[in-house]
Amino acid sequence: MNRREAVQKITFLLGGTISAPLMAGIMGEKLNFGPSLDLSAEQEALLADVADVIIPTTGTPGAKAAGADKFITRIMRDCFEMADQKKFYSGLEKIDAQSKEVYGKGFSALDTTQKNDIVKRTTVSDKPFFLQMKGLTVTGYFTSEIGATQALDYLPIPGRFDGSWPMPKGQKSWAI
Repeated sequence: MNRREAVQKITFLLGGTISAPLMAGIMGEKLNFGPSLDLSAEQEALLADVADVIIPTTGTPGAKAAGADKFITRIMRDCFEMADQKKFYSGLEKIDAQSKEVYGKGFSALDTTQKNDIVKRTTVSDKPFFLQMKGLTVTGYFTSEIGATQALDYLPIPGRFDGSWPMPKGQKSWAI
């Protein structure tokens, strides 16, 4: 076995381990049967605002409109243990604390430019949280009806497979 094959096999093993809670959540399974954190309305609003910075409303609805925040809340509650939930939500609270420190007001009260600035700062100061938040947001968005039908092209009954089809300019990616 050469080094490339070894790295590839290790990546598949780690990827399967890391993404198990996410895949279980997508399939509607429940992995956490222990206690879970209860979120306040402010925390839910903060989660929705951060998700909406990651996938904002443009020509298509953003993460908030697609309900990505509700997806993240359910995944955290049903698929992550209490320690992981606390770690994730403390990262969310750090975003709010940083916005109060930098701009003197909570994250939800900031304008779009300021929110983008705080999220960019988070990519450096708390990269593990940001990567998890981004992954959950993207998964929640593209598995929602809005993400699958408005952001992606959705063909419920596919035709024949053509692997060498030239994509027209402006064509959206396909949802599978």
